[in-house]
Amino acid sequence: MRLGVLDVGSNTVHLLVVDAHPGGRPIPAASHKSVLRLMRYLEPDGSISDVGVRGIVEAIGTAVAAARADGIDELLPFATSAIREAANGEEVLARITRETGVELRVLSGDDEARLTFLAVRRWYGWSADRILLFDIGGGSLEIAQGLDEDPEIALSVPLGAGRSTIEFLPDDPPTPEQVDRLRAHAREVLADVVRSFPLKPRADHIVGSSKTIRSLARLAGTTSAGPGASERAVLPLKGLDDWTPRLARIPADARPALPGITPDRTFQIVAGAVVLSEAMRAFKVSELEVSPWALREGLILRRLDRLG
Repeated sequence: MRLGVLDVGSNTVHLLVVDAHPGGRPIPAASHKSVLRLMRYLEPDGSISDVGVRGIVEAIGTAVAAARADGIDELLPFATSAIREAANGEEVLARITRETGVELRVLSGDDEARLTFLAVRRWYGWSADRILLFDIGGGSLEIAQGLDEDPEIALSVPLGAGRSTIEFLPDDPPTPEQVDRLRAHAREVLADVVRSFPLKPRADHIVGSSKTIRSLARLAGTTSAGPGASERAVLPLKGLDDWTPRLARIPADARPALPGITPDRTFQIVAGAVVLSEAMRAFKVSELEVSPWALREGLILRRLDRLG
């Protein structure tokens, strides 16, 4: 069957179309993306402005038309932290349904962490044993750990790359003082998070997922031949720390000239690098492997499980 996963996130509205069946690997068929950066449209009271809501509605309408043209059998639409935490989230959801016919499923932070962990577990397989996962979205950072498909612990904290940019890095490029403030904030938040995770047994694989982490790995990591035709990407903390201050000195519109930095991530990549650096440091991680599968694939796999 042909599935369309519509991800209404803090940074983009992204439709991924895959051909899939129970027991098989989902094969990407098409991808359609609108860059919104919703954090720009947050009002002082925490609501999404009317301009932002119109942008969401238009992007979803475009995605629905693309899904029809691609001949999907089923649409799996969902939203994450931007709408989940907006003061007018319910009104935004109602307007989306009224004007586009799409009823978004709003995922909790725990949902995001667990579905992403499922995707990573399936990608790496049972031989990976215990996995520690980091996933950086626009609004939140998800961290999960476990031995099975459902993690033993899964947490979501408000350290997303877009949110952190808006709150701590207002200048372009950011000042060293702004970067230091974000780093100190992330360190404080993560100190509480680490206490929730068991020190032993240690994870056998430390994995990062999300477009932000994949972008940073292309910039500051290494790649080698992986299973089949895939590449195995590794992001060392040293490489990340070497690149972060350099990234912070470059204006956003110049960053896409660098390897891996795409226009849709250019404004928030510095904040993503700072948060990931502090997360790795908090968990005493010297390097992480990069998963090509993340939340969208987790939703697809969960849907296929129900068909099997």
